[in-house]
Amino acid sequence: MSIRTSIAEILDRAVTRNFITGVILFNAVVLGLETSDRVMAVAGKLVIFLDVLCLSVFVVEIALKIFARGLSFFRSGWNVFDFAIVAIALVPATQGLSVLRALRILRLLRIISVAPTLRRVVEGFVSALPGMASVFLLMALIFYIAAVMATKLFGDAFPEWFGSIPHSAYSLFQIMTLESWSMGIVRPVMAVYPYAWLFFVPFILVTTFAVVNLVVGLIVNSMQDAHAQESNAATEDYRDEVLKRLDAIEQRLAQRKIADE
Repeated sequence: MSIRTSIAEILDRAVTRNFITGVILFNAVVLGLETSDRVMAVAGKLVIFLDVLCLSVFVVEIALKIFARGLSFFRSGWNVFDFAIVAIALVPATQGLSVLRALRILRLLRIISVAPTLRRVVEGFVSALPGMASVFLLMALIFYIAAVMATKLFGDAFPEWFGSIPHSAYSLFQIMTLESWSMGIVRPVMAVYPYAWLFFVPFILVTTFAVVNLVVGLIVNSMQDAHAQESNAATEDYRDEVLKRLDAIEQRLAQRKIADE
């Protein structure tokens, strides 16, 4: 067995993966402590040392993976992501580039690749993006039409909310989120335009209760499809394993029969 094969087997062990996951979580806590002035004043050197130690572990991990797997290491998207984050962390923390070192916290996203439930959520979200694009396009059309109408109807009396299309679009977005929409915007507008509810109520019904729930439905359906595909794949793997075992048993019985004859 070659050295590369041995290192690859060690890296693929559950103990090694759990250790790296633990270091990632610990590094996330350390990076959070770096943002506290009180903690840095008391134990700043220790926090920085632990940060460098975690970064050293990441560098060794990436180097061993590249040595063991060669160029095939870069065929995995997660490996490329890890390599990029570690490379950014090694950039000198000079002015203008120090913000890049904070991106090490993104390594926490590796938890998604080892947690089936989180992976299922991400797969469902990604597979729902094509359908969501159509919904967002519909939402953009609705917002543009409503922004033009609101600017024409209420812009003269309320220029801070509806004085232009961008102002109207932002105000309508606030109304869609139901954040202070009634007492903050709609009722003051209705004090000047009593029939303004004929515009705002249908807008809320269409955007908040129809289109947004449509996006949620797309994501839920995609998650269910991803879960079904994962279950089917697991069933097929189990079936293949059972067939292999049956073939092995059949071969042994045939060998025994030949030996007895």
